[in-house]
Order: sequence, then C-alpha cells, then structure tokens
Amino acid sequence: MNNENIELYPQDKILEKTILRLIPKKVTPNHVTILRFLLTPLVVWAIIEEKNFFGFFLFLFTASTDAIDGAMARTRKQITEWGKIYDPVADKLLIGSAAFLLISKYLNFYLALAIISIEILLIVNGGRQKINGGIVEANNWGKTKMILQVAGVGFIFIFLLTKLPFLIILSWVILVAAIITGLISLFTYSI
Repeated sequence: MNNENIELYPQDKILEKTILRLIPKKVTPNHVTILRFLLTPLVVWAIIEEKNFFGFFLFLFTASTDAIDGAMARTRKQITEWGKIYDPVADKLLIGSAAFLLISKYLNFYLALAIISIEILLIVNGGRQKINGGIVEANNWGKTKMILQVAGVGFIFIFLLTKLPFLIILSWVILVAAIITGLISLFTYSI
C-alpha cells in the first residue's frame, strides 16, 4: 500500500493535534476499527434494554472511532487494504443497527429501510469496484452522510432522554439529508 501521497482533511489535522496525541503509536487504525466492531453489539444491547443515557454516549464514542481511525491512517501513513474494506463495514453495522432499532421505532420504518438500503448498496458497489480493480476510498459525500446519520440517531437518543418532540422532527430532517448525501455518495462512487 502506497502511503506517500495521502490527502489530509482539515479534521485530520485537528485530530492529530488533539486526540491522536493521546493514542500510543503501537495502536493502529485497524485496532480502532476492530474496537468499533466490538462496541457495536454493546450499543445494540443499550438500545434494546433502553439504557438511553449510556447508549447515547456509547453510540457517540463508537461513531467517533470512525473519524479517529481515518485520521490515524492518513496522518500516520498507516492506510491498509484491510482498513479500506472493514472500516466502512464497521460503520455500516453501527448505523444499520441504530437504523433498524431506533429509526424504525421512533421515526419511520421506510426511513430506516432507505438508510439501510443505501448502506448495503454502498458495500455492494465498493465490492464490485474492488473486484474490478478499482480503488474505493471515502469521499466527502460519504463522510457527510456518516456525520448526518450520527447526528440524526444522536437526536433520537436526546429525544428519549428529554422527551422534547421537536428533536424527532430535527432527527427526521437530518436523516433525510443523510439519505440524499448517501445517494450522491453512491453516484459519485459509481462514476
């Protein structure tokens, strides 16, 4: 894997100067991705058991590992083929689980289905491109989609903690925006 000409994003530089300084060099981005795989079932458990306060913070922490492992990989020049494949899978498991359990229950089944379907299409499209020798890397639309999905799910958790009804409407709007950016991401990966 050529790690020489890696484009750094503004968030990479911010994370490098803050959070990444706290992570020992022996911890690799792939370790952080594995952590996301391991924490996702705990998030699911917290949602099912309605441990909303714990679930909210665990969900946010687990989702934040996506930004952390990406920034680590780029700033430390540790991008791997394994990470390119399994980092997005870990993201999709986390978001898909939250969509299935929270979005379908508190917003709308079809909204959850749309989010899960786009995630599946992104995995299939990435696999197809990989098989055909293409390079599949995160794009800004995909990053924006993930941020919007995390925000939308986060507002559902906050609604569960506060019972403020406008948060459900806010979550709905944010998740519709996530669907739109997900479709744009899918289209930009396809060309």
